Amino acid sequence: MMDWTDRHCRYFHRLLAPSALLYTEMVTTGAIVHGDRDRLLGFSPQEKPLALQLGGSDPEDLAQCARIARRRGYDEVNLNVGCPSDRVQKGRFGACLMLEPELVRDCLAAMIGAVDIPVTVKCRLGVDDHYSYAYFRDFISTVIESGCHVVVAHARQAVLAGLSPKQNREIPPLHHDWVHRLKSEFPRLKVIINGGIGAVEAAEAQLRHVDGVMLGRAAYQSPWILAECENRFASGADLPRIADILDQLEPYLQRLVETGEPVSRVTRHVLGLLQGRPGAKIWRRYLSQHAHLQKDNTRILHEALDAATRAVGDVRPPLDQVVSP
Repeated sequence: MMDWTDRHCRYFHRLLAPSALLYTEMVTTGAIVHGDRDRLLGFSPQEKPLALQLGGSDPEDLAQCARIARRRGYDEVNLNVGCPSDRVQKGRFGACLMLEPELVRDCLAAMIGAVDIPVTVKCRLGVDDHYSYAYFRDFISTVIESGCHVVVAHARQAVLAGLSPKQNREIPPLHHDWVHRLKSEFPRLKVIINGGIGAVEAAEAQLRHVDGVMLGRAAYQSPWILAECENRFASGADLPRIADILDQLEPYLQRLVETGEPVSRVTRHVLGLLQGRPGAKIWRRYLSQHAHLQKDNTRILHEALDAATRAVGDVRPPLDQVVSP
């Protein structure tokens, strides 16, 4: 989710899902150790609970970054060994680390020894030719020797030679059953499943086999699923009204504009809010056409909703219809 789940995206997602654990973009240890930490690690208190996702392969650097995350108020630190991008491979982190399970174990152990907040790991099922249930199971068996008790498994292979990151999200077949089997063989391990889960009903089906569900691009492209999950699995409260969500975003836009940033920092993340609903195309078009021209228009989200309503009728039901749990 690099370049996607920035602090503005997370603030918006928190409005839809007050109980969800949110994750940052993956941030490299080198960037944190040598870069602008306020820019890289800053977040609004409203985003919590919040996990920092790290990319790196040096145990000492990862331990240092975990300590920095703890001091800055993060609730969890996650080591990403699942990202398949070329840039990540060249830095010797991400999915290529699945070929070095002992190193991953040592990295996690160093992080766990450095902080008193949860340290977790996100991985794939395997890499290139190192791909079988046995390899996946043995990898997990090794890395949890570190004391890590939470594994987030993207239920696909990572193909590092020949597939782009986008293709790696679509072409390798899903094996949810491998993740279910892992949970049955390691019942004391907290197993979170990720990959190919795009509806609240699909998430509910997964929870019969594992401890949790991570939503990535489904939540970004169709963020209303977060409100549905909150309703189904957490608060049981009525689904929010779209207008109420926009009312809560407007002061955030105002604060953003006051710091000199354009409203497009937020509007790009809400394009999918009406996905699959009447007026979605008008909503997206209005925001795309106007956000870069009206950089300080803090009413732009309400105006986009009004434009969609005028074009196709009242788009608010069923979005703004009160739904009982």
